[in-house]
Amino acid sequence: MTTTRTRGDRTAAWGALAAHYEASGKGFDLRRAFAGDPGRFASLSQAAPHVFADLSKNLIDAHTESLLMALARESGLEAHRDAMFAGAHINATEDRAVLHTLLRAPPGASVGAKLAGAFSDVQATLSAMLAYAEQVRADHTITDVVNIGIGGSDLGPQMAVLALDADVAPGKRFHFVSNVDGHELAAVLRGLAPEHTLFLVASKTFTTAETMANARSAKRWFEQSGSVDIARHFAALTTNVEAARAFGIETTFGFWDWVGGRYSLWSAIGLPIALAIGAEGFRRLLAGAHAMDDHFRTAPLERNLPVRLGLLDVWYRNFHGFTSRGIAPYHSALRRLPAYLQQLEMESNGKQVDMSGEPVSAATSPVLWGEPGTNGQHAYFQMLHQGTDVIPLEFIAVRDAAHDLEGHHAKLLANALAQAQALMVGQADAGGHRNFPGNRPSSFFVLERLTPESLGAFLALYEHRVFTSGSVWGINSFDQWGVELGKVLARDIEPRLASGDTGGLDASTAGLLLRLRPRA
Repeated sequence: MTTTRTRGDRTAAWGALAAHYEASGKGFDLRRAFAGDPGRFASLSQAAPHVFADLSKNLIDAHTESLLMALARESGLEAHRDAMFAGAHINATEDRAVLHTLLRAPPGASVGAKLAGAFSDVQATLSAMLAYAEQVRADHTITDVVNIGIGGSDLGPQMAVLALDADVAPGKRFHFVSNVDGHELAAVLRGLAPEHTLFLVASKTFTTAETMANARSAKRWFEQSGSVDIARHFAALTTNVEAARAFGIETTFGFWDWVGGRYSLWSAIGLPIALAIGAEGFRRLLAGAHAMDDHFRTAPLERNLPVRLGLLDVWYRNFHGFTSRGIAPYHSALRRLPAYLQQLEMESNGKQVDMSGEPVSAATSPVLWGEPGTNGQHAYFQMLHQGTDVIPLEFIAVRDAAHDLEGHHAKLLANALAQAQALMVGQADAGGHRNFPGNRPSSFFVLERLTPESLGAFLALYEHRVFTSGSVWGINSFDQWGVELGKVLARDIEPRLASGDTGGLDASTAGLLLRLRPRA
């Protein structure tokens, strides 16, 4: 299946958007927009599976959205989306399909003859993984689970286990080690008893440098305690079964080259999530994501929430020139969500060439950053309200609390609503110091409850949003060559720290290396 894609900046719609921005977009005022359109909230908000989104506090109107929809169609977004779901090798630089949505399809789903074999493998692996999860959950001698991974093998599972804390089985503690900095692993190991610990080594190739350094150190710690049953206390999430067996691991769960790291929590990499919330809970997570997949695949563009968000990102990045976007989850369990979204968006769309290798002429991924509310209000909201840069902010609120502490949740939600309102309306002060310019854009997402379904749907919403903007920019959102160069250079530098050899290094690297070498 081939698709025709046209880079967004080469379409007629792009020129129309540029003219629209000059005519009215750059002077758009949210306060006037609300005053002049009583139906603005209704037209610029919508419900999608498990997620409600209010986009009415953004610098757009119906005409802006119509031009953005034209941009999507002229760029070939719909055909590109359909090719992904059909299993075409849209990751052209690695000659791979992009099938993370297949991981979420329910048993018995109709996936077509082309994907039937892959889907059968997915279901078999999922069933085996969930059976193992239930076995470990029933083993009361295992009190601690340590996931050793990095990047997508850490961020997704860690974020989801924290987010679904209210559903986590009692009697089990979960730890995540990613950094090669030994301080992190040492701090975790200090609180563990080897006979009560299960280590999960998450590395597709079983060669990831940071992961394997941590895994070997964990194994030494385990053996030095007098424990010998590596097979019972270690499992691997990898496709390199032979390397895992040589390590002493007998229990392995694999995944496929069409599962990118930042899309892998739905695969065997999600084993820590299944251990935390159980097989049924994990299937509910998949079901929420699948519902959003269906929405993205079938909803008309004008009422397709991932598409509307991805096009809004293009409008802000390329026409308003906004360079970053803030993430403010008003729920402490979502505290790792900003870090997870950073990888999802910036690793996917932080590209400077298009699919054919030509330099892009329009900016791509914004910088994502954030902290949970209300903490962020006492840290960086000062800049959002009164700073010289306009930074769109995304509020994520959960209607129903998972605790019964009186008064807390109402205060939390009141703060979220008030901050979004204050960013928009501002406040006049002739003296200047208390002047809030207002007209600062934000989006507001509402989940009824933080459940496996709603979390799955929200994460899939973001995945497809990133797909949309990347598709319009004409880039490949599914490779990540930018992470490779530093890894290669590190392999050269590491032995130099021992030898002191600085031959061929630039003066700065050589000088720093000598300063960092351990003293005799």
